[in-house]
Amino acid sequence: MLNFLKQTGSYLAVNAYPFLAYAANTDKISIDYALLRDNAARVVDSNNGLVYKSLFDAQIDAVFAAMNAVGFNDLKNVVSETGWPSKGDENEAGASVANAAAYNGNLIRRVLTGAGTPLRPNDPLNVYVFALFNENAKPGPTSERNYGLFYPNEQKVYNIQFTAEGLAGSPNTMNGSKSQVAQPPSSVGQTWCVANAGAGEEKLQQALDYACGEGGADCGAIQPGATCYDPDTVEAHASYAFNSYYQRNARGVGAATSPALPMSSLNLLVSFYHLPRTNFFFLNPFLLIIINK
Repeated sequence: MLNFLKQTGSYLAVNAYPFLAYAANTDKISIDYALLRDNAARVVDSNNGLVYKSLFDAQIDAVFAAMNAVGFNDLKNVVSETGWPSKGDENEAGASVANAAAYNGNLIRRVLTGAGTPLRPNDPLNVYVFALFNENAKPGPTSERNYGLFYPNEQKVYNIQFTAEGLAGSPNTMNGSKSQVAQPPSSVGQTWCVANAGAGEEKLQQALDYACGEGGADCGAIQPGATCYDPDTVEAHASYAFNSYYQRNARGVGAATSPALPMSSLNLLVSFYHLPRTNFFFLNPFLLIIINK
């Protein structure tokens, strides 16, 4: 893919979401660092000595470093999506109107400087803010429906400036107190469940039908034509549904082994995965880019 992009003179499109990394690692990532605030403690890359002022720059340079490692150090990228939700579920730390305004305001200010990242200081950033409107019918966590600058009725969610002159009059976006953010339970972002392929399609289908029906799992994304319909397999769809059921029931082990589900044991249909706390961001519900520090 990278070779094709180079041959055609195109860009690698990257979705960067510091919010997702922060929300899952509040014990290791400061809110100021995630929101591109001037008062954030600097982070030094022990491998090359580069100094990072924000998680956003660190995420972009992680992509550049991966590209460099396979010989594409001259391929440019564009940040095709980045943003911060103005509202989230109880366990989505940092999702608030104040933080969304701070992130997008500081991001715009940072991009308007024309500076590149520490790894590629001479390459100005091209960034698309996500999103113009809240997607009020989108499935998933509350945050997924609240990245917009406007509500569906065209009312502003918060005020945001897109020029250097306008941002100069918005001092509150640069620095703030950590007291804005409620800390989630330590288990957030560490555990999810997926279908056990060894259970067989018949049993998985029975459990899938329950989870999406009586169980109340959010299965909109695995319907034909929806974002997570592919891969179109019982195992993949069951994994999505089981995890939705599990997350909606407060991540309790019993949620994945409810007597109502046709499961005889924890290991029959469900496997639990534990992710060490690290810096990462999601590309889609089945793919993670994991950056180990």
